[in-house]
Amino acid sequence: MLRVGREPAHAAVPSDPHLCHLSSMSEESTPEGTGPQRRTGYIALIGRPNAGKSTLMNQLIGQKLSIVTAKAQTTWQRVTGIRTAENVQAVFLDTPGLLVAKDLLQRGMLEEALEAIREADVIVLLVDATDPLHEKEKTAIVEALDTSSVRKFVVINKIDAAAPDNIAAAAHWAESELGAEARGISALRDRGVEELWSELAGALPEGQFLYPEDDVASAPVRFFVAEFIRETVFEQFREEIPYSIFAVVEEFREDQDPVYIQANLFTERNSQKRILVGDKGKAIRELGRASRKKIQEFIERPVYLDLWIKVLPNWRRKRQHLGQLGLRVPLEDGDA
Repeated sequence: MLRVGREPAHAAVPSDPHLCHLSSMSEESTPEGTGPQRRTGYIALIGRPNAGKSTLMNQLIGQKLSIVTAKAQTTWQRVTGIRTAENVQAVFLDTPGLLVAKDLLQRGMLEEALEAIREADVIVLLVDATDPLHEKEKTAIVEALDTSSVRKFVVINKIDAAAPDNIAAAAHWAESELGAEARGISALRDRGVEELWSELAGALPEGQFLYPEDDVASAPVRFFVAEFIRETVFEQFREEIPYSIFAVVEEFREDQDPVYIQANLFTERNSQKRILVGDKGKAIRELGRASRKKIQEFIERPVYLDLWIKVLPNWRRKRQHLGQLGLRVPLEDGDA
């Protein structure tokens, strides 16, 4: 079963006393002067929505932690994944895409990404070679990166599907505007990922490991359960529905067989609720079936998934509702 640790203090999902830390393990320090020095630190994965940040982190970790869909702006909260190999432990921060925020939710997402940049020991900027950046996006990225002085890697993703001219243009921009040599990968095809890992590992500062060596995540299991449900909404519904839904796990009874999970799906309007339910409940049953399959594969146990749909009007645009759902509430203008 996946080992998870304690979630960061900034994370949006409340701690789960049953699953927050599945086992305790004291770290073994390397005696001074014996063996290679350990390296550890935070690596922020940043970029425009749909650049492939989540796919890359899943490949680097070797475990599906971040949800991935064909739609942009799937990642709403930063997800922490941990890779420990020999004397290196990298704590990856998969962030929401850098975007022009249009509502409170997106402002909170942008702040998640900017905070990760400020906290990181190493930054990886992913550029989608199949969809060239616009000038405003380039400016926003440069401004965000200027807030940190740590080492930065520019990674051009989707080189297997991109036109050579697009790849060359992205590499030229990285060198001329960011002063960084670009590296090409295909995160989806796992091309160039291990070579990138070797470079990132060498860029981390020396230090003792931050997590037990077999941890691969720091958030509680219920966080990932809610994310798998939300991913399934993105897969099964079109247009505005996925962007209006947020999943919250209310109960997680691991002492039962099957594991009992009760989750609420919050939507903004009654019309969206009717679409989620579907004709005679067909849509919600299919959503539950597909979500349950993912959750069972993740926790490696049978699951009884109890889904409820609740209307929380305009939750994306109200500070009180964002806080109620455990999402980051952006600062008011003038807040410190």
